[in-house]
Amino acid sequence: MKRKSTGQTSNTNPNQDSQYGFFNLLRKPIEIYVFIDPLCPKCWSLEPILKKLKIEYGHYFKIRPIVSGKLENLNVNKLNKAKNIAEIWEKTASRTGMSCDGDVWLENPISSPWLPSLAIKAAELQGRKSGTVFLRKLQEHLFVNKKDISQEHILIQCAKEAQLDVEEFQNDLHDDSAKKALQCDVKLTHEMEIDQLPAIVFFNQLEEQEGIKVTGLYTYEVYVKVLTELLGQEPKLAPTPSLEEFMKHYQFVAAKEISVVFDWTSEKTEKEMKKLLIKQIVEKIPAKYGTFWLYKEKR
Repeated sequence: MKRKSTGQTSNTNPNQDSQYGFFNLLRKPIEIYVFIDPLCPKCWSLEPILKKLKIEYGHYFKIRPIVSGKLENLNVNKLNKAKNIAEIWEKTASRTGMSCDGDVWLENPISSPWLPSLAIKAAELQGRKSGTVFLRKLQEHLFVNKKDISQEHILIQCAKEAQLDVEEFQNDLHDDSAKKALQCDVKLTHEMEIDQLPAIVFFNQLEEQEGIKVTGLYTYEVYVKVLTELLGQEPKLAPTPSLEEFMKHYQFVAAKEISVVFDWTSEKTEKEMKKLLIKQIVEKIPAKYGTFWLYKEKR
């Protein structure tokens, strides 16, 4: 973890329990910059941590995804390069529990690595939440469905699934506004000296103090510790939703995400999801590594 200077610094007083009252929390004092690449399997592996952080402490922060533009290593021109990337994906999936099928690089390789990043910025022009949902759809199609997400028809499919205005999205995809937004993200990546992905930088917007940069993948407790340090006090946990509420909200999740959010073993997760399966609330979707679950809307 590294501190990232944002100007002057000042110390917070851990004894100031009233430091973050009702109106400060409405403003959400913490801003979290999450530097990602839609083609990066380690960024995909961060999803369970981010979900748990949002559910338990989302009332303290806003997340700002930054598309890093670090695509130079994904310019696949030779078969051995594709094989190397595929092997990295397979190792990441087996280590983290978030399935990502490396065979996509051998069967359906990404033809234009920069286009998915540009598409994320085009989606964000319809709102930050829209961009976040679109990013998730991109990742699902790439890592689970082995789709070339640089193909425009796949991008449009993701836009539909994210419930974007598809015509507006298509126009923005070919407009200078999305290109300029991506350039701003790339510039910010360089300014904050992000040299490894994923990377997260935490800032306290109410205090003139340094941000804290966390590079790589860590346990959930590390991110909570950083949040606590920036707040200067122990953050209060929000109530955890029921499993059915969680599924209804997120719609399509990995078993690993459920295990992390609810602090369950993989066996416990499987047992609880089978209960929802029997009730026909969810559908089980096998993946190369682990399982995904799809929420079935009640008719």
